[in-house]
Amino acid sequence: MTSIINEQLARRLMVALDYPDDVSAREMIRKLEGIPCYMKVGMQLFYQAGPKFVEELKSLGYSVFLDLKMHDIPNTVKSGANSITKLGVDMFNVHAAGGSAMMSAAMRGVEEALAADPSLNRPWVIAVTQLTSTNQLTMNEEIGIPGSVEDAVIRYAKLTAAAGLDGVVASPLEAEGIKAACGADFLTVTPGIRPAGSAADDQSRTKTPGQAINGGCDYIVVGRPITAAADPRAAALQILAEMGNGQA
Repeated sequence: MTSIINEQLARRLMVALDYPDDVSAREMIRKLEGIPCYMKVGMQLFYQAGPKFVEELKSLGYSVFLDLKMHDIPNTVKSGANSITKLGVDMFNVHAAGGSAMMSAAMRGVEEALAADPSLNRPWVIAVTQLTSTNQLTMNEEIGIPGSVEDAVIRYAKLTAAAGLDGVVASPLEAEGIKAACGADFLTVTPGIRPAGSAADDQSRTKTPGQAINGGCDYIVVGRPITAAADPRAAALQILAEMGNGQA
């Protein structure tokens, strides 16, 4: 029996291709064929497969989130953002902890690439607030940031918005607060998504797909609950069903 796929919801699902090589990633893509989800390419895969794999994903019609979490001096991040824009990705990220000058530099890198080649699409640029593996104890005692995780995330989100970026990466627990602080159009991209009844793994701040959608998350990022499943396609369809229930 063929499942009817809600394409609007599918385009809000980002599948994390956290693989050591492009061969393994292609096998997962084959299993998910026909589901028009976003594909997230992180450091492990990008460092092995390089820009050509991103170009391959684009040729297959996928939207691509390049998850490299740039965090460096402003000029270096500006140059990196320029190169990423030329690659044709739909979204990429920097670390909000780099500060407003660094984030503004990233936007200048995007703008300069677009000015040099008007045929390029303008990617969404978002900033990482706090990793979803970070709990309050780690943030307070190891990273050295006082207060609650939510307060730190909201502060970074406001800084990101002021720098002219499009949104942030945050846990689904903070999405509503981010929207309240930065506006309904400010994007929230949320890892830490775990289907009902599944293990949290190394994530500290999680919600189910339905709870995330109901809480105002624009995009949900899912890795192991799909990629480590015995039947990844069935797992992805179940997540879409949970997203639909949250939307209702």
